[in-house]
Amino acid sequence: MLNRRHLRVKVLQVLYAFFQTANDDLVSGEKELFFNIKKTFELYLHQLLLIGELGYVAGKYFEERKLNNLTPGNDIQSGLRFTENRIIEIIRESKSLNEACKDKHISWSNEHELVRKIFFHIRRSEIFRKYIEKGGHTFEEEKKFILNIHKTLICDFELLHHFYEDKSIYWIDDWELIFRMTVKTINNLREKDNDIKLLNLFKDDSDKIFARELFNKTVLNSEIFDPMISEKAKNWDIDRIALMDIILMKMALTELVKFAEIPVKVTLNEYIELSKMYSTQKSKVFINGVLDKLFIDLEKKGEIKKSGTGLINKTYS
Repeated sequence: MLNRRHLRVKVLQVLYAFFQTANDDLVSGEKELFFNIKKTFELYLHQLLLIGELGYVAGKYFEERKLNNLTPGNDIQSGLRFTENRIIEIIRESKSLNEACKDKHISWSNEHELVRKIFFHIRRSEIFRKYIEKGGHTFEEEKKFILNIHKTLICDFELLHHFYEDKSIYWIDDWELIFRMTVKTINNLREKDNDIKLLNLFKDDSDKIFARELFNKTVLNSEIFDPMISEKAKNWDIDRIALMDIILMKMALTELVKFAEIPVKVTLNEYIELSKMYSTQKSKVFINGVLDKLFIDLEKKGEIKKSGTGLINKTYS
């Protein structure tokens, strides 16, 4: 599921597009934010469905080879060990997954060539060879095999990355999250299961509210923050500062003065980390310096008001 850092990234992405196009329609911006988040869930569904589709494509491959007498009997038996892996079977037959994919029009039916290439990549691997040679696997061994090929062979497959990048410009930033969500979903499976339990993107409604309010309040306070940033950005005209850096600082300022429940240290640390991911090394130092100065001023003016356990009357440095 999305944690607060992922939500900050989603807001950052949408704010960047919002400010770049000089948009002033909060409603359309908010819709874009939740569309972006919805696309993340679709990537999760794609990745789960892919594992089941690999079983289908592998079965068709061995069936074709058998009909054309191109594969010895022992190879056919080896192929069945893969296609009949119980994790693959549960995913392929999952009612919850199939219904969610149908609802969102997600399918690999037009991408069988890509799926075949991924399967052949798996079939040539040492992981596959050892799995096939052993035979007689327990449910946990079958699960371990799927998690292993998912981590080392599927997720690193370059053509798959290209496919996802073409589908959504945001998905490359979601990859690590989706990897963890897929692994957790598979790890949660038990031998008695005949369906998978899909994870929710939001832990609860408070995270959804946080994302919406962070976007809206950053936009609404944007013009107030401009002169504040300009004043502390010594020798820098605000028009010369990278848009990404400005947005990161505006989001941080929004959290400092508009989110009473978020500790100051959490906010400052989070946006320094985001600057490492989305800006330059120099930007990280610059943003850190400006935010430190702004925090001191805001605290002196009493504009940082934190409430809740451990936050009242607490000084951060």
